[in-house]
Amino acid sequence: MPLHFCLGVILLAVFVTADVVLDDDYNEDEAIQINCLKQSVNITWRISPELAPYSNRLFLGNCIRSSMVGLPSGDWQLHFDYKFRDCKFKKKLTGKHLIHQNVLTYKPGVKSSPPAYEYFFECVQKRPDGWLPPFLTPGASVSSGRGGLIFHLALLNEQMSGIAKSNVIPLGSFMPIWAAVEQKGHQPLRLFMEECVAAPTAQLQPQQQVYPIILNKGCLTDSVNGNSVFLPRYHSSALVLSLQSFMLGVGRVYIHCKLVAWDPEVLDESRKACQYSKQIGEWELLDDPSQNNLCGCCDHTCRSRHKRGATRGDSQGLTQLSVLGPLVIVDMSDESLA
Repeated sequence: MPLHFCLGVILLAVFVTADVVLDDDYNEDEAIQINCLKQSVNITWRISPELAPYSNRLFLGNCIRSSMVGLPSGDWQLHFDYKFRDCKFKKKLTGKHLIHQNVLTYKPGVKSSPPAYEYFFECVQKRPDGWLPPFLTPGASVSSGRGGLIFHLALLNEQMSGIAKSNVIPLGSFMPIWAAVEQKGHQPLRLFMEECVAAPTAQLQPQQQVYPIILNKGCLTDSVNGNSVFLPRYHSSALVLSLQSFMLGVGRVYIHCKLVAWDPEVLDESRKACQYSKQIGEWELLDDPSQNNLCGCCDHTCRSRHKRGATRGDSQGLTQLSVLGPLVIVDMSDESLA
């Protein structure tokens, strides 16, 4: 797999080849040069004279070449200069990176399926500081207000590029659950998921069976015996929980969370995001590993400490109870679903 470095952006590329009208000595690494920029990509694709008459059958996603230049050797260069918002680029968000994925194809006929030639690649760049995803907008999720603030709780799609369009989730897969608070004109805030439990109903009932996810003022209980984790923050006012799906009752699950907006300068045992690391065998603090000692109470009882809160005169910060669901968990190995 070739690895290219260009302008601080990492490019990864692989190829799959089939019967295609190319020279026997065709070398993908030499013929295809990809330059990833911050908002766009520049691609140079060298082809043989025999393939030149069919240059309009070579694509970047769904885009044809931007220009075409003949070379003294008789070969031709196709140039693709496009923004990442064009050509059906797929955008993927991880904890630290923005990834744009696409494929170069050769389709000899209008209805060629699959293409005769494919070259997959992705442009990987560090997520800019302060970058906010486009779904951080009012009305995009389960939203509620408190003290002039708007809280969100939503299920994201697999690429974490927007709100999920389906609430059906395969058993054992990971659900990106996004919580955020809109700050607007408010002073900077840090959002925490203080408590989250799963229940089979939209309203919690006395003596009802619930599944604990986050307890003890921000301790991700499901990271101890399960594989759930907090993802690195893209902004202090938001938090993404990657929760491994599970069955609860008949398969319909509601996530009940207590969200807390808090002074971003204050971290203590009562305002934290902690998860258990199986690699080191101890609890870790998401926002500042140097203060992992704040997570030491996760195996016991974490007590409140009265410090400056998110609003003047409010030592406990602003809290909001939010419910996400129903999430329909489906066991794909169930023969009755076949």
